[in-house]
Amino acid sequence: MQDEALRLENQLCFALYAASGLVTRAYRPLLEPLGLTYPQYLVMLVLWERGSATVGELGEALELDSGTLTPLLKRMETAGLVARRRDPADERRVIVDLTEAGSALKARAAEVPAALACKLALPLEDLAALRAGLQDLARRMK
Repeated sequence: MQDEALRLENQLCFALYAASGLVTRAYRPLLEPLGLTYPQYLVMLVLWERGSATVGELGEALELDSGTLTPLLKRMETAGLVARRRDPADERRVIVDLTEAGSALKARAAEVPAALACKLALPLEDLAALRAGLQDLARRMK
């Protein structure tokens, strides 16, 4: 019984790790024509929802630290997708805004979720249930 508990295929952490890597790889060919990496796509999703956000707000939404976000945002700024500026009310805060090019990319990215669902060959209801289960797991873990 104890040996069964320690089998790799019985580990929740490994199932999540393997699935996460495979899903991230499945996004790659869908995001490549947009010129986005998967982490950049996540940043863009937040900004398309909000229009702008501080680095701290992005980090909170994506569960990333500023050490990870800053180089990512610099590359996105160089690509012309976002602009960074200091908050006039608090110089310590950096606000990230979408550029016109970043906003325009939203229309092309609208096809990504359906294309991923098709690629995964899962009905949309199953994907929604899986997402809800994972979101519930994340809430419980916090």
